[in-house]
This record gives sequence, structure tokens and C-alpha cells, in this order.
Amino acid sequence: MAALAQPTTYGCSPALLLSSKSAPSSAAAAIARSKSAPGETSVVTDVVVHPIVLLSVLDHHTRRQEGAGRVIGTLLGKRDGDRVEITNAFAVPHAERGDEVAIGKDFNRQMLALHLRANPRETVMGWYATALPDEHDPNGESKCIADTSSLIHDFYAGECDDDPIHLVVDTSLQTDAIALRAYKSTPVCIKNEPLANMFNEIRLSVKSSESERICIDRMIGSNSPQGASTNEDEAAALQVSMERLLEMLETCSEYVDKVVDGSISPDDDVGRNISEVLNSVPRIRPEVFDKMFNDSLQDLLMVTYLSNITKTQLTIAEKLNETLGK
Repeated sequence: MAALAQPTTYGCSPALLLSSKSAPSSAAAAIARSKSAPGETSVVTDVVVHPIVLLSVLDHHTRRQEGAGRVIGTLLGKRDGDRVEITNAFAVPHAERGDEVAIGKDFNRQMLALHLRANPRETVMGWYATALPDEHDPNGESKCIADTSSLIHDFYAGECDDDPIHLVVDTSLQTDAIALRAYKSTPVCIKNEPLANMFNEIRLSVKSSESERICIDRMIGSNSPQGASTNEDEAAALQVSMERLLEMLETCSEYVDKVVDGSISPDDDVGRNISEVLNSVPRIRPEVFDKMFNDSLQDLLMVTYLSNITKTQLTIAEKLNETLGK
């Protein structure tokens, strides 16, 4: 990891962070973009975050190393005028020690390349961080903007096409809700010299797609006391549906047999409906269907096996980190 060792501003307001004279990159880059693109006057005023981003941040926070104050990561999404939609995120390793910040640049580039292969329309929109616990606050509240936030913002200013968005997730759970805040950085200049970054909060909302809403409802239902009974009810409902389908197939087969042997007179409408149903079913030989089913089952078992191995490896890694950290 490349260390970005820059002096911080001791005793400054958390909303006004001074950049070092040797690396005023974010403020200078923002000024350069505003001068080079005079036609693009739209400023981001609204940020929309999808639940999968929040879940990724919380998972990263849960798996953080012991003693880590906060975690950071890259935000992916798209921009439409003055509206930014954050649709994905991934963790980035970093370390903060005093007035030094180390960020895994190579890891960030590799993960970004992998994500763009799956979602080429997404671009880097900024970065996220969890709120930093404030040891001097008697109420135990956390700081959304830390002294080193300006340095990390400098790094992402070079990774984004536009000014980066800073998303802060408060995981202190002081209330019954998880607080989310979005910030934009504004350069503070004196005689055209960038000296500081001022973080201004902008409007933020959470938006769920249809698939995300179904997953969230399912997660909430599984944690309820009725979760186990719900699974049993679904299995019973599936069994009833299959039994009903078998009865209808037997009824159709019995009707066709009676028409063929002349027991009842044929009905043209019923015959057309049966023909349409049969034509909608793909014609696959039994041995081919068995092979397809077994292959799909093997793939499912392999994915389950790999998932269990990954969980075991992560658990072992966490135990090793805890043991080595003592």
C-alpha cells in the first residue's frame, strides 16, 4: 500500500480540513474541472443510495480488523445531471496512524477492473467511510468527518471523472436507525491558491429496486419469530401446488382417453387448449432432461460447497488476526 503521509490540521473544525501544501490535489482538481468545462454547470444536489451499498458497508464494518477505527471503500454508480445514483460498492484496505494514511491503490484498481467487467456502465462516484468514534465526546457520538478525510478525498479526486461523493455511515447505533450522510467537497481558496476542503452535506435518499425489496423483505421475515414457520408454510404450499398440478394432468389424460375410445364427444375448445399447453412445453428426451437436471444440481452443490469454504476461510483469517494482534 502506498502511504499518503501528509500533516493534518490540529484543532481545526471537522467541517473545514486544511490540505497540505505539497498535495492540494482535490481542491486544485475541482478548480481545474470547473475552468475546463464551463458549459457543465450542473452541481450534484441529490444522492440516491441502494440498499446493497449499505449492506456492503455494514459487512465491511463487521469484518474489520480489531482496533480499526473505521473502514473505507469505493462507491460505484452513475450520474444523471444533478442526481447521483450509488448502485454498488467494494471495500478498500487502508490504515490510519496519527497523521498518516495508507490506501491500497493496487487493490482498488484490481477490484474496479473486475466490477467494470460485470457492470461496464458503472463509474467511480466517490468513497464511503464509517463514522469515526469520538473519544472526547461525552455523549459517545461519532465524527462523520475526520481530520484524515481530506487526505482520502484527495486520493478519490484523482479516481473520479467528477468531484467525488463522500458517503458516511454511522454504525454506532446510538439510535434505532443507521444514519447516512452524503457530502460534497468545496475548495477554499485564497488568491487562487487552494488551502482547504469544506465538506457540505447534500440531500440523500435510499431507493430499492424490485429485486432488492424482495430480498430485504425476506431478510426481515427470516429474523422474525415466525421465520421458521414461514419456511414450513412455503414447503407445504409447494406440495399442495404440485399435487394440484398432478390432478389436473390426470384429468386431462382421462379426458383424452375417453375421447379416443368414443366414450364422450370431443370439444374443439378443450382440444385447442390442451394442444396449446402441450406445445408450450419443450420437447426433451427423458435422458437429456435427467442430464440437465443433474448438471444443474451439481453446479448448485459446487456453489454451496465453495461458499462454505469461503466462510470457513474468512473465519480462520479473523481468528488469526485476533491472535496475532494480541
